Amino acid sequence: MTLYLLQGAKVCRGKKGKESIMPPTAKPVSKAVVEPLLRDQYRLFCQARRIGNEAAAWQALEWEHILSQPYMGAHLASHWHMFRYAIELGDSREAAGQAMRLLLVPLGSLTGRLPAGNNGRARVSAFNPMPMPTSLEALIETARLSAERDGRTD
Repeated sequence: MTLYLLQGAKVCRGKKGKESIMPPTAKPVSKAVVEPLLRDQYRLFCQARRIGNEAAAWQALEWEHILSQPYMGAHLASHWHMFRYAIELGDSREAAGQAMRLLLVPLGSLTGRLPAGNNGRARVSAFNPMPMPTSLEALIETARLSAERDGRTD
């Protein structure tokens, strides 16, 4: 949730009191901040996959997904990475869920209806926001401050 609040999104109560996300009204976290974090998460995924640490591999892909949501191309890539990994693991349920999400990404991006903090996995609803992992929130803030200090914001 915090990433989207940092981007200027507004949380509002939808039907049945559930939270929903309104499109951001302010500039999102800049690509200069997000791109290195995306590369780091993909690198961590590759390392975890190489040593057979499935839990760490999925966490890196989930964080890549959360970071990529504001950027359609990166968002599609995150679901593609999840799809390929699910196939590699022989997880047909996850692969089918990722295939569906690959179709939904353009619609969500164009309408701005992206559920903040959603980890992108098939075992969770593609439409519900989720709490932002605290460690990821701290990572984003550290990267943002570093980029501002180094003058790397767009």
